Amino acid sequence: MKQKNKLRIFHSITEMHRVFGLPEPLHPLISMLDHNKVAITREMLAHPFVLNFYNVTYNEFAVCRMRYGQTIYDSEEGGMFFVSPGQPLKGIETATASKGFTLLVHPDFLRNYALDTKIKNYGFFDYSVNESLHLSGKEKMIISAIGKSIDDELETATDDISQDVLISQIELLLNYSQRFYKRQFVMRKPLNNILLEKLDKILDQYFNDRTALMKGLPTVQYLAGELNISPKYLGDMLRTLTGHNTQQHIHFKLIEKAKEVLTTSNLTVGEIAFLLGFEHPQSFNKLFKSKTNLSPLEFRASFN
Repeated sequence: MKQKNKLRIFHSITEMHRVFGLPEPLHPLISMLDHNKVAITREMLAHPFVLNFYNVTYNEFAVCRMRYGQTIYDSEEGGMFFVSPGQPLKGIETATASKGFTLLVHPDFLRNYALDTKIKNYGFFDYSVNESLHLSGKEKMIISAIGKSIDDELETATDDISQDVLISQIELLLNYSQRFYKRQFVMRKPLNNILLEKLDKILDQYFNDRTALMKGLPTVQYLAGELNISPKYLGDMLRTLTGHNTQQHIHFKLIEKAKEVLTTSNLTVGEIAFLLGFEHPQSFNKLFKSKTNLSPLEFRASFN
């Protein structure tokens, strides 16, 4: 039973094609699976697996359900999701009919190109799959067209410029995806504001019920887990709403709490530092002064 549920690791695109009974890829380091031509059955995806290459999947309308990490992605509208190498996928269920594509790109295909470094800056590769990109009709047309261009290039005879063309098309696909994600953050601002309110309540409770004293400073990973979203998605959402990343937002709430305690209690600066989760009062002093231009004692004195 344990062997049956063991994660299978696909080190190469060719290996994945062979195991899934798909035609041999036209290139060992990049593959475009057209969902109209290639049938990906539920049986193929029944057992958990890991891809050691990038996966960009676009479903135009197909129902798709899967477990990704600790979260469930469940969509009837379709959309795009992005998986970086080494991320486990399990519990995948797809409709028998689908329209779209899956692009597989091995990191070695990007070697010696700027995209090899740049691709690590596309935050959506670190999102959970339940934070997928939902596209408008016009956006679907753009993504479909780029996918077709990549497919057409792979179908043509390989020459000394083919890889350059494919790299450019992949980067174009990712740049458009980044643009559409930014649009999604803006369009979903009311929902994200609710998420921001929940985040602030979690931080307030963390500092008010002495959790910080017992567990130390709240981490980005802890907050993302409490909100059931990925750390990267949380950071990008906050930058859209507030202009600050998650760590900066934590510091803002921490300083606000520190000001409150400094002006309403007789606790020493050291006691306040420990209360807020710092291991060393010096670290608290340094952060407080960097944010307020005053030391904690100078701030307290200004209120007396």
